[in-house]
Amino acid sequence: MELEFRNIVKSYGKNEILHGLNFKVESGRPMGFLGRNGAGKTTTIRALMGVFKLNSGEILLDGKKINNKKLRIGYLPEERGMYGKQQILEQLIYFGTLRGGTRVESKKSASELLERVGLGEYAKKNLDTLSKGNQQKVQIVQSLLNNPDILILDEPFSGLDPINSTMLKEMILESTGDNKLLLFSSHQMGYVEEICDDITLIDSGDIVLSGNLSDIQRELGENKLRLSAVNMNREELTSYIGSQIDGIDISHDKQSLIITLNSMDKSELLSELLKLNVDIDLFSVYKPSMSDIFIKYAGDEK
Repeated sequence: MELEFRNIVKSYGKNEILHGLNFKVESGRPMGFLGRNGAGKTTTIRALMGVFKLNSGEILLDGKKINNKKLRIGYLPEERGMYGKQQILEQLIYFGTLRGGTRVESKKSASELLERVGLGEYAKKNLDTLSKGNQQKVQIVQSLLNNPDILILDEPFSGLDPINSTMLKEMILESTGDNKLLLFSSHQMGYVEEICDDITLIDSGDIVLSGNLSDIQRELGENKLRLSAVNMNREELTSYIGSQIDGIDISHDKQSLIITLNSMDKSELLSELLKLNVDIDLFSVYKPSMSDIFIKYAGDEK
């Protein structure tokens, strides 16, 4: 399947929130839909779910206008929407029927998923009797009910410990088969890198970057290397090679120096470093992290 947002415009009164968005999501390729708070992510998601009408533009599924009534859309919002004083299984069944499943189908799906996340024994408990992390697991189960065609996850790892986060990641990846679409939104960039094949960044209602994550990392890392030394810290190494080698620019992050090659290639740089008796600990192609990319395109100094 292919989901296409084509020239999406949405205004509230005279305030235009989305300014002609264009991007695509392909089945089997989890999409990281990212942006700062207030960038327009939630408005875009609500448009996809049919919560409100667009001012102009269209959302297409395999080239045809999307029909939400014929799709099962699983949605985990950042602001949770389940009921603390209600029995867990019963409200999961209710949400499953709202998504188009029968009561029998929804009960079976809910029971299996609760067992999968280790909460089967709590099915008849009220939600507010569980810990914050277990409540989050129930919210995730809600989004996965009845095997949705489109899965939208907004900060799914909030409140989860590393063990439960790993379990959830496995469940998410299992749900992204050839005929499934995943939009994943999070400010935890490490999870974006682990889960997503593609990314789309929105900033102030405009798409500022969209494409294959590996390709974007390769392009941004072109002519850049990571360098660290056994016998010098970052400051010492920067001062030493900066005074001895021309044709490079030097910056750094917490991991290492980041060398930009201006008038030499990496073989020439390596040769120069060896001549200077630098005890090399790390010499590799620079691959920008998802955090680096986010800051570059959505940060204050973009």
